[in-house]
Amino acid sequence: MSTPSEKYATFRSDQEHPAVKEFRGLYDFELDEFQLRACAALEDGHQVLVAAPTGSGKTLVGEFAVHLALQRGQKCFYTTPIKALSNQKYSDLVSRYGADKVGLLTGDNSVNSEAPIVVMTTEVLRNMLYAGSSTLLGLSYVVMDEVHYLADRSRGAVWEEVLIHLPDSVSVVSLSATVSNAEEFGDWLETVRGNTVVVLEEKRPVPLFQHVMVGKRLHDLFAGEAPTARVGAPAKPAKSGNPAKAAAKGDLKDLVNPQLVRIARDDNRIFRDDSRKPRRRRDLPKGRPSKSHFTPYRSDVVEELDAGALLPAIYFIFSRKGCEDAVVQCLRSGLRLTKPSERDEIKRVVAERTADLPDEDLGVLGYHDFAEALSRGIAAHHAGMLAAFKEVVEELFARGLIKVVFATETLALGINMPARTVVLEKLSKWNGEAHVDITPGEYTQLTGRAGRRGIDVEGHAVVLWQPGFDPREVAGLASTRTYPLRSSFSPSYNMAVNLVRQVGRTRARDMLELSFAQFQSDQAVVGLARQVQRNTEALEGYKESIDCHLGDFLEYADLRRRIGEREASGSKRRKLDRRIEAQESIEKLKTGDIIRIPAGRSAGWALVLDPGMRSEREGPRPTVLTLDRQVRKLSMVDFPTPVEAIGVLRIPRKFNPRNPQQRRELAQVLRTRTDLLGEDGPPSRTRGRDVVSHADDPELQEMRAQLRAHPCHGCSDREDHARWAERYFRLDRENREVQRKIEQRTNTIARQFDRVCQVLDALHYLDGDKTTEAGDRLARIYTELDLVAAECLRQGVFDDLTVPELAACLAALVYESRSKDEPTSPRLPRGDVRLALERMGSIWRDLSALERDMRVDFLRSMDLNFCWPAFRWASGASLAEVLYESDLAAGDFVRWVKQLIDLTEQIADAAGDSELRRTARAVVDQIRRGVISYATVVD
Repeated sequence: MSTPSEKYATFRSDQEHPAVKEFRGLYDFELDEFQLRACAALEDGHQVLVAAPTGSGKTLVGEFAVHLALQRGQKCFYTTPIKALSNQKYSDLVSRYGADKVGLLTGDNSVNSEAPIVVMTTEVLRNMLYAGSSTLLGLSYVVMDEVHYLADRSRGAVWEEVLIHLPDSVSVVSLSATVSNAEEFGDWLETVRGNTVVVLEEKRPVPLFQHVMVGKRLHDLFAGEAPTARVGAPAKPAKSGNPAKAAAKGDLKDLVNPQLVRIARDDNRIFRDDSRKPRRRRDLPKGRPSKSHFTPYRSDVVEELDAGALLPAIYFIFSRKGCEDAVVQCLRSGLRLTKPSERDEIKRVVAERTADLPDEDLGVLGYHDFAEALSRGIAAHHAGMLAAFKEVVEELFARGLIKVVFATETLALGINMPARTVVLEKLSKWNGEAHVDITPGEYTQLTGRAGRRGIDVEGHAVVLWQPGFDPREVAGLASTRTYPLRSSFSPSYNMAVNLVRQVGRTRARDMLELSFAQFQSDQAVVGLARQVQRNTEALEGYKESIDCHLGDFLEYADLRRRIGEREASGSKRRKLDRRIEAQESIEKLKTGDIIRIPAGRSAGWALVLDPGMRSEREGPRPTVLTLDRQVRKLSMVDFPTPVEAIGVLRIPRKFNPRNPQQRRELAQVLRTRTDLLGEDGPPSRTRGRDVVSHADDPELQEMRAQLRAHPCHGCSDREDHARWAERYFRLDRENREVQRKIEQRTNTIARQFDRVCQVLDALHYLDGDKTTEAGDRLARIYTELDLVAAECLRQGVFDDLTVPELAACLAALVYESRSKDEPTSPRLPRGDVRLALERMGSIWRDLSALERDMRVDFLRSMDLNFCWPAFRWASGASLAEVLYESDLAAGDFVRWVKQLIDLTEQIADAAGDSELRRTARAVVDQIRRGVISYATVVD
């Protein structure tokens, strides 16, 4: 029950913010304090950055921007990073405001694009800004959902482009996951966009409890209350840079469940002891399991969660095949999680949502197995699935009809699919190059799906036990909030020509200096600049201590320093010369030579038994017999100086170095021979060389003469001054290094832009502050290989190709293999396609060489693995034929064809009124058929 003061505060807030009051009335629940603060700031005319945990309701602030735009008769764009999220948000807004007021632009779909509210992917808005689209007229608000995507290496630059290029009259609502440098990001937004209010929320809306499943038993990860289960208490950052390792070192030692620590210790001991046992091949047990007996089966995990009332659950497996295998395993185990009434509703929804799919494609799409799994409350969700199937899974899961979804990490990227429990099978994933541990930010993003607001009292995160499991590292992941947002911005060729065409080269360069990447670099420079300032002040103090009444002591000290460096350099040279000379002397040794070992444990007289083979890394390794009857294999360490054979002793032909009697007899003969030579042996030809070596350097002698003649040489405080001078030179070296770092970090983005422009100048895409005709074509092409596509257009590579041939060639510019294991010599169509692809390859090589000359690296290699599937599909082949011949997943095939459609439409736009434009449009018509043309709200 509210107190009188709270009621009065609410009354005052309603008076000051009537739009917020009206908006609150649309919901049957109370808004959180952070939501009210953000909405009030937006109504007051500020721009807003909201950073809050997954599932906390930050999108409600974006919806308030929509409400404000409609209330004021203005326009609002709601942008998302992925089409799935765009379509989901479109459906939400249509259900609230009606289809006539909401539009959708995702590349695949264009619905009511001139509506006052338009939902779109961020790339669509970027393209509209560069094209100067009339749809931007009247725009007052832009919501950038999942704005932390700007850290994405491949797409992150788009977010910064939009934030930089949006008109100043547009208010931006930035919605981000919790990041540890939200204030820094807010400062940048303030610089670029103007007055920005940063609203941070650390508290999860539903407490999250952390568990580890060992076998079939669920253990609490923490001995007491989990940090994520504390209401209103943000997690404490780890002391070290790596939070998981910090936890393992003991920062969280007292917090981790001691029972898990004991299990880990015992499990590691079992594996360690087992690995030490010598085993013969026939002793190894057949069918020995590769996993620890503590790792539970997937079907067992689901059964245990069901028994513990912890469903629905999202079960993260970082593998598409793993997700599909998990569904099959659950079906084979006879698992059924739904009631008869739920099964009937599932079948109805599945039939309704897939009614438009061609009947002849259902078999190859695996429709029947998919539907059977859904009827049991089990599903997979990953990027390789058909978009229509993913849509069905998301709808049924949101309604509580699907009880467990085996998913890859893509499910965590913004799609509204909360669950009671999240399961992580492993804490490492394949990033395309290697298996890497997930970061604290990724762990939080994944487990953040657990706990449905308004439904669950608490959420649960479950990590499965694996061999080598360390519960303290998991506790570090679960307790840490130290994941900063880092910009991935860099200028591209398309970006450069668009900017130069709009505002000229100088203004474009200045605009790019506003990027978050440069802002972060400049922030680092501020700290370095302070360090330079402190060092400069210290250097002035050192100068005062060095001051000498007889002359310039810094000049004298510099002369001493140069003499020392010259002597050290000479010593290093002589040391290297001695090593080379010593190695050459050892290589001349023969069996039976009597030598004196100059150093090491075996120093003294010895007899060479075997000169040894030369090793490139270690040098020669002679084997010798010493006077104490030991056989030793020597190395270069034993010979700091050259060695000479001072005599020869015949070694018996049947001498066995392993026979003690024979060693003793031969050593006695050696002793008799060496007694005649005395302890030191004959004089060495190398002795005395170092004594006169410095006298052989005239430049060094000249510097020494200058030193003795310098006025400060006779100063009584000379050595005291010299110590201060040494400190001065050391700090001066450090200061120059810091200044070099500042130069490297200053104007980094502008320098990159200059190099990009140099490439475009060399290819005549730019002419001063204007774009050429070729540059105008490049401005219409948005792909990683934009410059290759533009050069192919200019050189007529695509002219005279047929529809299937053009589809095959353009496929090489969009496709990128998921795995390096895909064939490097894929199947290709015959005839003109191969000739065109050869020309494209030649163009790519020429451009790559030019990039190397200009010190840029933007163009990845072309990938020909999708050329044959694109050719066959454009030739009219069935889906079953194409998938069989290409070994592609249905969802992957559909996604790549849609990307091919995007590029083909861009080529048609850039080609002008020509036969190529008509061919490109024919390609789009030919490949947009069957399952591709299915109007789904997910991609």
